[in-house]
Amino acid sequence: MSDTFFTFLAGFRIQDFFDIAIISFLLYLAIVWFKHATSKLVLVGMILLGVVYIGARLFHLYLTTIVLQSFFTVIIIALVVIFQEDIRRFFERLATLRNLARHRRKSAEGVDGAVSAIVESSAELASRRIGALIVIEGEDPIDRQITGGYTLNGVLTSPLVMSIFDPHSQGHDGALVVRNGRAFKFGCHLPLSTNTEKLANFGLRHTAALGLSERCDALAIVISEEKGTISVVRNAEIVTLKNAIELNSVLEQFFEKTFTDGGKHAKGGLGKNALEKGLALVLAVGLWFVFGYQRESIQRDYIVPIEYRKISPEWEIEESRVTDATVTLMGSTQAFRLFDPSSLKISIDLSSLEEGRQVVVITSDMVNVPSNLTLLKVRPDRIIITAHRLFPRDVKVTPDMVGRPEEGYEIRQVTVEPEFVSVLAPFAITASRISVITEPIDVSGITSSHTYTVKVIPSTSRVRFKAQQQPTVRVTVEVERTSRRDAPKKGT
Repeated sequence: MSDTFFTFLAGFRIQDFFDIAIISFLLYLAIVWFKHATSKLVLVGMILLGVVYIGARLFHLYLTTIVLQSFFTVIIIALVVIFQEDIRRFFERLATLRNLARHRRKSAEGVDGAVSAIVESSAELASRRIGALIVIEGEDPIDRQITGGYTLNGVLTSPLVMSIFDPHSQGHDGALVVRNGRAFKFGCHLPLSTNTEKLANFGLRHTAALGLSERCDALAIVISEEKGTISVVRNAEIVTLKNAIELNSVLEQFFEKTFTDGGKHAKGGLGKNALEKGLALVLAVGLWFVFGYQRESIQRDYIVPIEYRKISPEWEIEESRVTDATVTLMGSTQAFRLFDPSSLKISIDLSSLEEGRQVVVITSDMVNVPSNLTLLKVRPDRIIITAHRLFPRDVKVTPDMVGRPEEGYEIRQVTVEPEFVSVLAPFAITASRISVITEPIDVSGITSSHTYTVKVIPSTSRVRFKAQQQPTVRVTVEVERTSRRDAPKKGT
């Protein structure tokens, strides 16, 4: 038993620690999100299918594995449709994690005034049976959830709230949005909920408040004009309060949790959501043992292409160079399962070539092996290449004429502009053995002078042009008439 434990510790890498930590964090976010997600029964069913799939893979139930793989391929589209709003909220929360610390550190200045203003105005509105809807933004951004309204961004006071929800006010039927303890916007419209069970005895304001709470962590306060009651809505739950004292307690807890860094947060940082954190850690460790634990190592051979990089156009490499090699890798079965052999290649840097025959040794840094696999050997481990430096030469261009002019006409003169082009050729090839011709120029049936713009072609593959660009020249063909045709006789 102890030998197995020490063997496990010896094989545990720092990468495995970060692997478990990252998955634990993502699982924790998913679990917290799941607690407030809609369509929970559908999600529970998918989790159960996932557990069955993992068990099928562990016990090599091939038919079950294949069927569930096909099922998951189709169901992923259905999941996106069913949980589109929850998934969007999850990624919004993930994207705004960097702002949470900033929100936590916000000063409590103005919060007490905001709480008293909301409590006092809510109690007054309820006693007068004036309907109102006040939304207090939490950690989730709500700009995408609200539409319309008028930007105010003023100090939150009881007279201001009373004036906004005055029945003769333009923003009476909308919602007042409170952000950072200030009156941010009023007259806003919120998304409506479709949960008919919870809305059986409530009106439109409760429907809007519930719809918003299903999409973010904001707190909504609803004053009913029919019943004169005060309700708070959060996390898709509607709670009707007995009096303004309960509202004051709810608001103090909400503001403390959202905007201050009080003693409770300092003491309960690690203890908060301890069950969810522990469950996420256990699941991450279990998934790592199933998919990531490095058990016995195996070896596999791959035929890998060799790419030659940074070859200067002033050098010529003989075409007999090696184009591929056999690479032997070692690692766990899980590592090979995640490995894509098509991404494997050998890159040889030829920026420092020398004249003649030379040996290039293939080292490990030339092979792009993943970090979870080990390179054992490469066959061949060295490559012999022959390189020749190319020197510039000026070579005369010879036009390649095809066909003949029309009968009675002949080519008087052919001129090429420019007459010479620059090429690169090995020193061993003398200038007399290098020639450059144009593309074929068809002069069949011409009766007047023409100018052609054509590309030039070297006579051998060992000769190339500078910058690998094939130049063009202008070829002018001058034609003249050689004899007059007989004139027709009279009377014919």
